[in-house]
Amino acid sequence: MLSAPPAQVYLACGATDLRKSIDGLAALVQQGFALEPCSDAWFVFCNREHDKLKILHWEHNGFWLYYRRLERGRFRWPAAGVTQVVTRRQLQWLLDGLTLEQRQAHPAVTARTVL
Repeated sequence: MLSAPPAQVYLACGATDLRKSIDGLAALVQQGFALEPCSDAWFVFCNREHDKLKILHWEHNGFWLYYRRLERGRFRWPAAGVTQVVTRRQLQWLLDGLTLEQRQAHPAVTARTVL
């Protein structure tokens, strides 16, 4: 999917104007969410129609900006609130068109022995 796993994944709940570029999204992270855009975190934004998203993250000496457009379907994006912290697994659920509250997913298992 993307590069090394982030320390945190933040969703900008609701709709974001995706005409914003790296600078605009970084300013939104810093001023709107009171977070540091140059941290080891991913910041994920979705448009009003929930068919496009952008992921902003800092790596070493510059920003990455990932853009995804769905040809069919919609992301099941959280509507309320300003930001929401999710796991990488939950982000993958959203990217796959699922909700954050997956009841069908297998729970994480820590194996203690091999059979």
